[in-house]
Amino acid sequence: MKVRNLMMVLMGLLAFGMGAVHCEDDSVKIGVLHSLSGTMAISETSLRDAVLMAADEINAKGGVLGKKILPVVVDPASNWDLFAEKAKQLINQDKVAVTFGCWTSVSRKSVLPVFESNNALLFYPVQYEGEEQSLNVFYTAASPNEQLVPAAEYMMSDDGGAYKKFYLLGTDYVFPRTANKVLKAFLKAKGVPDENVMEEYTPFHHQDYQTIVGKIKAFAKGGKACVLSTINGDSNVPFYKEFANQGLTSADCPIMAFSVAEDELRAMDVPPLVGHLACWNYFMSIDTPENKAFIAAFQAYCAKNNLPGGKDRVTDDPIEAAYYGVYVWKAACEKAKSFDVDKVRDAVYGLEFDAPGGKKKMDEKNQHTWKPVYVGEILKDGQFKIVWKSKGLVHPDSYSTYLWPDPSKIPAPTGGPKK
Repeated sequence: MKVRNLMMVLMGLLAFGMGAVHCEDDSVKIGVLHSLSGTMAISETSLRDAVLMAADEINAKGGVLGKKILPVVVDPASNWDLFAEKAKQLINQDKVAVTFGCWTSVSRKSVLPVFESNNALLFYPVQYEGEEQSLNVFYTAASPNEQLVPAAEYMMSDDGGAYKKFYLLGTDYVFPRTANKVLKAFLKAKGVPDENVMEEYTPFHHQDYQTIVGKIKAFAKGGKACVLSTINGDSNVPFYKEFANQGLTSADCPIMAFSVAEDELRAMDVPPLVGHLACWNYFMSIDTPENKAFIAAFQAYCAKNNLPGGKDRVTDDPIEAAYYGVYVWKAACEKAKSFDVDKVRDAVYGLEFDAPGGKKKMDEKNQHTWKPVYVGEILKDGQFKIVWKSKGLVHPDSYSTYLWPDPSKIPAPTGGPKK
């Protein structure tokens, strides 16, 4: 019996070691899981840059718990299955202490079982559709009530134009479909009739928007119509171009975008886009000394490392969220005095911190982030004029109250420590 018990202990230790965080004497590894090629590279490459910049800054000030951060960068190439394989590599081979990554919800859904089965930690930096709460993910960007709902409310308000008709157009995957489910529930609750709501989806990397823009033009003919766009990736370029080609302007039918920010505008012909809108929790145009310092530092980092755009690089909401996610993890490790996932997780709850765009807070319970909300109008220089902002930080709902009116029925969190 003693030999058998000893063997069981040894097997348990071996199994633990297969998924355990490995730290060298003088360094700790972090994973960077962003598409550097394919349809999502237009958005995700800058998030890699932001994470690496944060790591460089932290290392210059002594690292984390006396260890230098050693980033391990992989390219899942906008391939959702490859995201899962790269996540396994980072966790089980590279033994990273934490991973920063993903953009699309389909990539996050692809890696979620990997992080949960290994009780590993992912910081996810992009606004998403909600309907999820994993103990293995910290969501540093917006939940639906911090972006989708305030944007629709703004468009319905007198200040936003009192729009009554809504064309919901998105890329065909989980974020747009679930986001529009939330938006439809919200619009219905506000008394918008079904005939005033249209819904349509296109594949990733879709390029021909002639027919769809024709439909939007007909839909908007009577006035008081707008587009709520969840188009993701490089398909935004031909969509906005076709919108302008058919003579539509922001005065005829404004587009409120949820995945177009300053970084995407770098690849677009901006003048025809002037007046269209986006809703985010950060804009580069936030006029504070802290944000100006962040912009200057990011541009200097890009120039120093010969990154595309160099000193002319822009910042945006996902860039800010990717950047401060590294600092949240650092603060949690120092609070916990450990890189252990369970201890770090507990230390994140309730953390208050200064971000480039201002003060923010991690929720005490639900893995999400308290953030301000802004609506911005596109200017001809590719920046946004802030036309509306929330009163203070908005509490994040992991599950939309419009889809889950009874809080007692909200699913329990998934993942977490192994029992």
